[in-house]
Amino acid sequence: MATPPPHGTPLPPGHELALIDRELAQLDARRTYLLARRDWLLRLPAPNGWAAHAPVPAGRPNEASGPGAQNVLLTLGAVLLAVAALAFTLVSWGSLGIAGRGGVLAVVTAAALGAPALLLRRGLRSTAESVAAVGLLLTVLDAYAVYAVAAPGTEGTAFAAGAAAVLAALWAGYARVLPGPAVPLPAAVLAAQLPLQLAAVAAAAGPVGTGWALLVTAALDAALVLLVPGVRARAAVSGPAAVSAAVLGAGALLSGLAEMARAGSAGAAAGPALLLAACAALGVGVAWREPSAMAASAVGALAGVAALGGTVRPALAPDWAVVVFLLLALPLLAAVRAGGRLVDQVEPGVIHKTPPRALPAAVRRGLTRAGAGVAALAALSALLPAVGSLGFRVVVLGEVWAATTPSREAYGPGAAAAVTLLVAAGAAGWLARVLPRPEPGVIAVVLGWAGLFAAPLLCGLPVAAVLAVQLAVTAAAGVGALRLGRGPGYAAAVCAALGALNLSVAALDGRTATFAVFGLLGAGCAAGAARRPAALPVRAGAAVLAVGYAAGVAAALGALWGLAAPWWALPLLAVPAAVAAAGPRLGRVRPAAEIAAGVVGAAALLLAAWPWEPARAALVCALAGVVCAGAAVRAERRGLGWAAGTLFVAAAWIRLSASGVQVPEAYALPVTLPALAVGLVRRRRDARASSWTAYGPGLGATLLPSLLAAWGDPHWLRPLLLGLAALAVTLLGAHRRLQAPLLLGGATLAAVALHELAPYVVQVVDALPRWLPPALAGLLLLVVGATYEKRLRDARRLRAALGRLR
Repeated sequence: MATPPPHGTPLPPGHELALIDRELAQLDARRTYLLARRDWLLRLPAPNGWAAHAPVPAGRPNEASGPGAQNVLLTLGAVLLAVAALAFTLVSWGSLGIAGRGGVLAVVTAAALGAPALLLRRGLRSTAESVAAVGLLLTVLDAYAVYAVAAPGTEGTAFAAGAAAVLAALWAGYARVLPGPAVPLPAAVLAAQLPLQLAAVAAAAGPVGTGWALLVTAALDAALVLLVPGVRARAAVSGPAAVSAAVLGAGALLSGLAEMARAGSAGAAAGPALLLAACAALGVGVAWREPSAMAASAVGALAGVAALGGTVRPALAPDWAVVVFLLLALPLLAAVRAGGRLVDQVEPGVIHKTPPRALPAAVRRGLTRAGAGVAALAALSALLPAVGSLGFRVVVLGEVWAATTPSREAYGPGAAAAVTLLVAAGAAGWLARVLPRPEPGVIAVVLGWAGLFAAPLLCGLPVAAVLAVQLAVTAAAGVGALRLGRGPGYAAAVCAALGALNLSVAALDGRTATFAVFGLLGAGCAAGAARRPAALPVRAGAAVLAVGYAAGVAAALGALWGLAAPWWALPLLAVPAAVAAAGPRLGRVRPAAEIAAGVVGAAALLLAAWPWEPARAALVCALAGVVCAGAAVRAERRGLGWAAGTLFVAAAWIRLSASGVQVPEAYALPVTLPALAVGLVRRRRDARASSWTAYGPGLGATLLPSLLAAWGDPHWLRPLLLGLAALAVTLLGAHRRLQAPLLLGGATLAAVALHELAPYVVQVVDALPRWLPPALAGLLLLVVGATYEKRLRDARRLRAALGRLR
């Protein structure tokens, strides 16, 4: 067998060597070409040198780029020149004559402003930017020099206003003549912010005049943003001008609002109102031209509302002034329908598009949001006192049926709050019809209910009229909960529940009001629970409230009859009894009604237990057990049988304890007899049921306590009777072949026998020698060990025999 080539190569050694030599020759040729190319590149002329393109050694990265270092140097140079110019102007100015001063400044300024043109021609843009910035600073120094020499007596603020205007114009013209540097245009925009404001300060124009100066400047800034031609110029001025317009416009708006708030008459409010109207026009105008300026439209709309409402505010009370502002803001909501896309209109043989609606999207959204914001604030300002007036009714709980209705002054504001809520609810309802969203409908329901429910209180109507109106409003909310859609319907349900609870608290102030209100509300809730097409959660809530009101009527009857509070448990138990009797007729709301009835029953038990009186507690437990047993008759409520048994046993035990009975069998038999009866019925219905399940609990409930008592009983009667009973149970289990009675009875009988033999066993053990018990135990172990297999067979037979029992 031939030896394989080394390294697993399939070629013979000669061929492989020739292949390697050929590849090495190709690598040498490639290396020679690359070296020649490198020499040629290095010999090329390079004005800026090859240092920037040279590879950086590993571990020594560049700490600053070339342009970055250049900008730092240029900025530092411009700063140093500016410092030098300031020093020359402030320190060395007085050593020169007028001609010298003017000549030096003119020459330096002209040089600084003209040099960027030459620098731009040579491609040095960054250097030109720095020199242009120095030139602009020198023009500021020129203005200061003119003020110091030519107009030293002029008021400084007025001169600064004029100088700022001149400088803004000069810098704008300079940017137009020399469009290369980017600094002059933003600098001109910033300088243009000062003239009108400084002029207003110099003229002592006051807050309104200053506001006008701010507004006009903001309008000029907005015009720059919207109207400046050219992409480059607009990019240079849009940022500073937009920010300045927003800040100055906000300042003008705040000035107008502050003066409007201080105005004490319509005449004093005219000036601020005019300023606010101009702010409104500016905001809406900007949004009309700029699609992204929705906020400007919203602010303008708010300013317009403030301008119109502020003129009449001094003549009105504060709560009615809120109504006026709300009415002025409502037309803004109509803008939601004043926009949209082109829509195809199809007619016989013709298809054309309708023209677009009047308002742009930014204006429409801003106006709508402004109107909604004013309406929300107005509704909130009215909702808080309305809720407070309703919450004040809790003082009735301090003394029920005492006719202590709070006075009208305790309710706070009057009808204006109710009017505000109703107007806002109407606006929200209109929006719910226009917009395909559930939120306006929910808001309309909540505000409408709050306004109508609180209106009789806020208007100071008599108590009977208040209760009648609020009953009607609550009924209307309940009907709305049953008929409206999911969002508004649930909101109406919550409002109806809150109104019913609040009205119930108010009705506790008088006997007649309590029965009338509780009865009507309970009947209404029962009718709502029976309405089939309504949403199930709403019907279930109505069923719970109906049960609650029935319990309230029962408790009120107990109080009317002069019963003590613990004895109210008796009429309260009638409520779960009625629900149990209704049963399947309740339909799908049955679980909710039964849970509420269970809560009422538990409340009745608690009332009966405090303060403790055994006779009353036993009676209430027995009646509650009867109710549970009656409900457990139906197959789907078999589980209540355990509750019924527990209540019956508790009633029996309480009664026995109150009678001084201490015999344990007396407490065990009330458990044993019903348990055995239930087990017998179950065995007859289900032959496969185990005897442990059927009879084990009942037998154990009697045998175990009696056995424990027999072991501690020194007399012979109890062990005798227990042994006879255990013998009877054992024989019955053997006869019927039932495992549970056989084992339980046999074990009890054995334990009783052991108890009877125990004294004798003790006597015998004491008489035997000490060595005899160990000897007997050892002998027993030997016998068991010798017959181990036979004992195992006997144990298996016994287990099999027991297993055949049921």
